[in-house]
Amino acid sequence: MKKHTLLLIALMAVVTAFGQNKKWTLQECVEYALENNISIKQSELAIEEADIGKSDAIGNYLPSLNGSIGNNWNTGLTQDVVTGVLVNQTSRNSSYSATVGLSIFRGLRNLRSLQRAEIAQLGAQYGLKKMTDDISLFVANAYLQVLLNKANLEASKQQNAVTMEQIERTQELVDAGVLPEGDLLNIKATDASEKQNIVVGENAVRISLINLAQLLLIEDYEAFDIQDEGYDIIDEGIAAKDISEIIAAAQENRAEVKIAQTNYDLAEKDLQLARGAYYPTINGFFNYNTRESDRARIGSFIDPDNPTITTQIGVVETTGDAVIAEVPNSSLVELSPLPYWEQLWSNDGISYGLQLNVPIFNGLSARNNVKRSKVNVKRQEYLLEQAKLDLESNIYQAYVDARGSMKAFEAASTALESQQLAFEYAQQRYDVGLTNSFDFSQAKLLYDNALVEANRSKYDYIFRLKVLELYFGIPATELKF
Repeated sequence: MKKHTLLLIALMAVVTAFGQNKKWTLQECVEYALENNISIKQSELAIEEADIGKSDAIGNYLPSLNGSIGNNWNTGLTQDVVTGVLVNQTSRNSSYSATVGLSIFRGLRNLRSLQRAEIAQLGAQYGLKKMTDDISLFVANAYLQVLLNKANLEASKQQNAVTMEQIERTQELVDAGVLPEGDLLNIKATDASEKQNIVVGENAVRISLINLAQLLLIEDYEAFDIQDEGYDIIDEGIAAKDISEIIAAAQENRAEVKIAQTNYDLAEKDLQLARGAYYPTINGFFNYNTRESDRARIGSFIDPDNPTITTQIGVVETTGDAVIAEVPNSSLVELSPLPYWEQLWSNDGISYGLQLNVPIFNGLSARNNVKRSKVNVKRQEYLLEQAKLDLESNIYQAYVDARGSMKAFEAASTALESQQLAFEYAQQRYDVGLTNSFDFSQAKLLYDNALVEANRSKYDYIFRLKVLELYFGIPATELKF
């Protein structure tokens, strides 16, 4: 038992250590964000709402069925629900009805509503795609910022390691009387400044990691880390294509223009729906109803001992003689109510028919709704044109940024090579005492700055390429880094 417990503890420790040592790739971060980001979930809810809206539009074609049940107590002068006579009474009665209604014609508004719901579905899907692209760029930008901070931190540590070696070398030269004490103090001051930069760099890495973790909704900030290798291969990619090809692909694939187009289509459908109020409507209905009461019935009773009587029933108009006849000897009596189910069967009835409503005058509301819808159509038309112009402008800007960042990266790489050679030369001269510590520190500072700029331009170039790839239509989950 003890062995099993120890084995379980060891296994849990391995699993925990594995989870803490996991380093997220950019692709994993993008995929995780697309699955868990709140804005993505809200866009998915918008699709669900659009689906419900389409279900509502389909429901307009279906008949309605409504039932009602009532049970009432009346005191005073009320109508007997069975005889229809007004009597002063205290009674209880119940009624039941079921009505089927069908909209036969509504000025084509049922059809327009269904078409509008289908367009709204497309708009929600385009909205989700745009949100997916935006979140992917946010994650990529945050991820590359962590990479940049890590690269700068690593460069600071490497350069400080060189400084530490120079402190040892300078100490030897000072002890030998080759260099003055001031050179050693200058190098130590550089070391202190670099260590401060390392602390600042570590804080920058931690803050950028926390920002990325928050974007991914990951709460374990301490264990969260990213993969910082495999991002050194850079080529022109999409930036090598002609700008017209990129614009054509973007107009076909990007969601911005499609969203504006669906908004315009929705506005046109709203205009058609508003015009539907000019037309008459036809509705059909069928109703079944029944009732029962606890009131006693009034019936006639024939005397069995004297079933008939002779009585005058009229007068001969010409002679004035009385007309005598033998009639049943009956009298009115109060009877108990019929059984519940028998009453329902005996007192039921049906009604059915058609109803035509013709709009004649409605305070100009229908006409004003049409005018308002026309204004919205024009507004959405302008927004569609603006979306096309904005997309083309953004693509040009992204293309220029990508090409410019490529040239900046190439220039920074060339500058870094030159500054590295200059630093190595200054280091060699310093080691043999041919230059002072100030000139050596200046050469090292220029090399450090060139290394930071090379890192910045590198990751800026990667990000600009990803923006261009999304405009070209590459899905967010298929971006290559």
